[in-house]
Amino acid sequence: MSQVTFRPMVEADLDAVVAIEQAAFSHPWTRKLFQEGLSSYQCWVMCADGVQIGHGVIQMILDEAHLLNITVRPQSQGQGFGLQLLEHLMAEAGRQGGRECFLEVRASNQSAYRLYERFGFNEIGRRRDYYPAANGREDALVMACTLLD
Repeated sequence: MSQVTFRPMVEADLDAVVAIEQAAFSHPWTRKLFQEGLSSYQCWVMCADGVQIGHGVIQMILDEAHLLNITVRPQSQGQGFGLQLLEHLMAEAGRQGGRECFLEVRASNQSAYRLYERFGFNEIGRRRDYYPAANGREDALVMACTLLD
């Protein structure tokens, strides 16, 4: 079993963050988005055995947490790291006073959808044509869950 650790993201992490993002998504966040997020959001890095394998970004608005990004590098997916990262991000949101968390997920991303469901998120809506896609636009499913104390 890998030794998993979490730490706040810093500027020096951005090369690895962007590389993981580009490997994992067809329409990844840009370096500039992450750079701007360092001062505005809670940005975290996940390491396994000292190697950076994922990251996540949460925006806090009063007592609402908004999960903006959660990414595990492709070669580390399917091993439980996504759930560990999600649990960490939700615990941090709770520590910051979050009572509820919201997120959007691509309608086609069933593995992420199942991960969120397993954590306790429920689908509460749909945003039509929210995400860019290879052949135009794709719907986002809006999900929410209550954060436990």
